[in-house]
Amino acid sequence: MKRAILMLAAAVLAAGCAPKGEPETQTVSFDEVLTSRRSIRDYDASKTISEAEVRALLEATQDAPSWANTQTTRYYVAMSPEKVAAAKELIGTGNAKNVAGAPVIVVSTFEKGRAGFFRGEPANEVGDGWGAYDNGLSNAYFILKARAMGFDTLIMGYRDAEALRELFQIPEQEELMAVISLGYRASDPQRPGRKPLDEVVKFF
Repeated sequence: MKRAILMLAAAVLAAGCAPKGEPETQTVSFDEVLTSRRSIRDYDASKTISEAEVRALLEATQDAPSWANTQTTRYYVAMSPEKVAAAKELIGTGNAKNVAGAPVIVVSTFEKGRAGFFRGEPANEVGDGWGAYDNGLSNAYFILKARAMGFDTLIMGYRDAEALRELFQIPEQEELMAVISLGYRASDPQRPGRKPLDEVVKFF
């Protein structure tokens, strides 16, 4: 009987079907994630995202590389309607309009004076630029994982940093970088053109 059960389970897995009672999962290739990701400026306000889903997304960012594994990126997540509305008031009229239907607003920061430093001194001329670099890598993991989960994002640089710092109680030791909307696209924008590869790459 045990052998029969094992054979049945193997057949179910081979067929790509989830056993009854378990949710089916869809596998998206990495190339599909890359080609379908867009900067979305039109969100479906009828769709929500759970805290568990946002946690799963942010767990992926912890795999992003960082200077000496210092992991200096921090995230502040607005999910309550009140906090989301307050955050949207601090990103400029244009951005606020673009992300009006997004149910989640995320602020990313990094701890200053750690990435790019050795014994308290800059390891090279870039200094805290390495913290920004690591933050960008973490944000890249964020937006790509979001797309793999079926979500959409918009990274915004225009914002009232000090007002956001107060709203999210962000310590002065952290540099506020990007504001990222998270939600579901309401329409599919066209893919902007890209420069020819040989215009941006040199081989030696």
